[in-house]
Amino acid sequence: MILHELITYDVLRVIWWLLLGVLLVGFAVTDGFDLGAMGLLRATARTDVERRTAINSVGPVWEGNQVWLILGGGAIFAAWPQLYAVSFSGFYLAMFAVLVPLILRPVAFKFRSKRESAAWRNGWDWVLCITGLVPALLFGVAVGNVMLGVPFRLGSDMRIYYDGTFFGLLTPFALLCGLVSLSMLLMHGAAWLVFKTEGEVSARAARYGTLFAVLTTVLFAAAGVWLASINGYVITSEINPVGPSNPMNKAAAAVAGAWMANFKSYPVLWLVPGIGLLMPLIAALGLRSRREWLGLMASGLAIAGIILSVGAAMFPMILPSTVDPRFSLTVWDSSSSHVVLFIMLVCVLIFLPLILAYTSWVYSVLRGKVDIAAIATGRGHSY
Repeated sequence: MILHELITYDVLRVIWWLLLGVLLVGFAVTDGFDLGAMGLLRATARTDVERRTAINSVGPVWEGNQVWLILGGGAIFAAWPQLYAVSFSGFYLAMFAVLVPLILRPVAFKFRSKRESAAWRNGWDWVLCITGLVPALLFGVAVGNVMLGVPFRLGSDMRIYYDGTFFGLLTPFALLCGLVSLSMLLMHGAAWLVFKTEGEVSARAARYGTLFAVLTTVLFAAAGVWLASINGYVITSEINPVGPSNPMNKAAAAVAGAWMANFKSYPVLWLVPGIGLLMPLIAALGLRSRREWLGLMASGLAIAGIILSVGAAMFPMILPSTVDPRFSLTVWDSSSSHVVLFIMLVCVLIFLPLILAYTSWVYSVLRGKVDIAAIATGRGHSY
């Protein structure tokens, strides 16, 4: 037996679809709290010492958290090359709008405290705040557009043509999804600040976190109601889970309310959006009662529930086409080869546990609250 045949092609495709979801959740939960915490920087920290306290709460870990974004991009490139080609070429300007803040963030972290000037520090504080808010919003806008469908088509030679524009991505539903993303990451960032800081910074973060937690549930529920009325995408021809990666071998159609079909067929899936609706309220309860672990864990679970709800609704669709549903990318027709998926899975089984172990060790070493007294005297902190 050839080694890669130990796992069938269709099973490998589903495994990599699940792994993509895991990587997206990992990025949103880890890098999400430092995006959210910096997005709230101007609101939760009023003095220079308070702002340095908030910045140092994420300072030692924000770079490591972005590893999940790199892993997600690498997984899309290697496991779902057609998805990578469509999204990274069609969404070029949108990607640039996300990357610019992600590039400016490290500059702000490194330069913010290099000078004692109040104007200098205030300017970099605004950079940190804006570069936390903009990606948090645009990530959600991107997800909203994925669910609405993307105006791309494939030529007879499988060449990709994108017919949309940057401003065409800013539709009402996509903006609502952006607000869901922004609200949930601000909730998560506030929960992190409560977990890692003390005094007025922690107290203000608890108040803002409670507000954004409730708002997350409200916005997510509104998006779910709206989703039930928009066009979803379904495969209308026979499905071949082990067929070649050619989207044009199938027939598909846009059907109103189709994104609810999986929940109707498998009622157990309602648990996923149920987590997304309930956990923000539990996070709000934890923040109001200053039960720090409860607030942080519940906000993380809320993020997982919201993101995984998208996958549960869309499966097996990955990226629908509004030009012609036949061109839509699915789990069954847009992956890499059987051999590539198997080799990559072996690599993941070797290296992902090492990454998780190292990350856990880092967080263990850096456990505890940021010492505001040490910040005030300039001892023991980097930022």
